[in-house]
Amino acid sequence: MKNITYLFATILLMLICSSCNAQKKATLAQSPAPAPEPEPANITHLLDVAGPFHTFLKYLESTNVLGTLQTQANKTDGEGLTLFVPKDDSFTSLKNPSLSNLTDTQLKQVILFHALPHFYSLSDFKNLSKVGPVQTFAGGAYTLNFTDVSGTVQVSSGWSVTKISSSVWSAAPVGVYQIDMVLLPEAIFGPSVPSVAAPPPAPEAHVPAADAPSDDTSDADKGPPATKEPSSSYRVVCSLVFALSGVLLLSVI
Repeated sequence: MKNITYLFATILLMLICSSCNAQKKATLAQSPAPAPEPEPANITHLLDVAGPFHTFLKYLESTNVLGTLQTQANKTDGEGLTLFVPKDDSFTSLKNPSLSNLTDTQLKQVILFHALPHFYSLSDFKNLSKVGPVQTFAGGAYTLNFTDVSGTVQVSSGWSVTKISSSVWSAAPVGVYQIDMVLLPEAIFGPSVPSVAAPPPAPEAHVPAADAPSDDTSDADKGPPATKEPSSSYRVVCSLVFALSGVLLLSVI
């Protein structure tokens, strides 16, 4: 009897354990696998493919700023990164002042001046226009000012005033935005904004002089033509005719 009871208890315990294991497996099967973390944005790839930013990319590489910014972009739990990238023709049109006259340290500061140590979406820039100067990656006095003009975001560096013309990449923690001019900091180039040359004066319109009155007068002003007097020879002939006529009359009588 004891053996039967023991056997029954063993079978019952096995059934209970089997049921528990099945429930655990079902629970594990229903739990979704954690989503993989998104890969950080590759700044080199973005600038090389997304637009005409090859000149700015070369400056990022030559000044060793690219590694600093990519490290910031890789920090998914950090503040993020906002980068302003000028187009290639922005550097071509930059004549005075020229970046070629800068030292290596100054050039590096200019490139760092194009980055903010925080991620900002396009909608965030409207609020930035109310908080005053915003610190850049260059630190210290290297700040930018933002204004929102009817939905268009303008960026001012003191020397340069440009606008954000398009969004190259905007997904936290990285925002990359295209601008139309190179940002030149006052800390390097001075506080004065370069004056814009005044346009040359328009040539004066040439007004033709009034026509001088002609010496010729119209037929109406000349009056009736004068009667031509008979010449002296005509008068002599007439006298001879009258004289001969008188002689003939006398001879007839």
